[in-house]
Amino acid sequence: MEVKARSAALVVVGSLFSAAALAGCSIDVPDPAAPKIGQTTPVLATPTITPGHDAAAVAAKDMTFAAGSSLAKGVPVGISDGLKEAPGWTLVKENVGGESQYLKADGCLVAAKVRMDQSPLVLADDRASTAGLFEYLDPTILPEYLKTETLRWGGAPDKPGPKVEVLAFEQPAPPGGKATAIMARLFGTAGSSIYLSVSCPNAAALAAARAEVAQRLLIVPPSN
Repeated sequence: MEVKARSAALVVVGSLFSAAALAGCSIDVPDPAAPKIGQTTPVLATPTITPGHDAAAVAAKDMTFAAGSSLAKGVPVGISDGLKEAPGWTLVKENVGGESQYLKADGCLVAAKVRMDQSPLVLADDRASTAGLFEYLDPTILPEYLKTETLRWGGAPDKPGPKVEVLAFEQPAPPGGKATAIMARLFGTAGSSIYLSVSCPNAAALAAARAEVAQRLLIVPPSN
């Protein structure tokens, strides 16, 4: 009986090796002379603490083009919706693909858009990046056509507060057309951009609408 049992065991072992070979597997046979490795207890790594970004301090100062690097990396800038509360204005599109539109009783139309993932358009600094954004959106708008202007940088519409520098392009009304102004800023460190366009029946209406946009549509600093 013992011989039969031993023969049967050899057959089973032989079958296992044959199956492993057919399956393309390799079998590890430990070397008895090799030193044994003791079981180790996992140790949690001490996390690296990064000092927090002082968003409130950044929001409290004017956001010049040179100050763009003080923003938190990758945290987008926004645009408020305060124009919908202004007399004569109606919100006609709310945050569709990042864009909102406002229509005034006199026919002026404002479009406010926030764009994310703007890193491919980042150049030497925010001013150059913003000029590049204009040219990217419309190759006929060259840097020499742009003027530096300011919008509100956070705060409240009815109170004085810090400003944010933007570049602006204004186009007089062609015969039978509308007068248009575009204001934009690409924030390289934040990786986002803001874009405001104002289109009105005439120059006087455009000037009035731009003043209301500058007061009501606040550029919202990142919160962290």
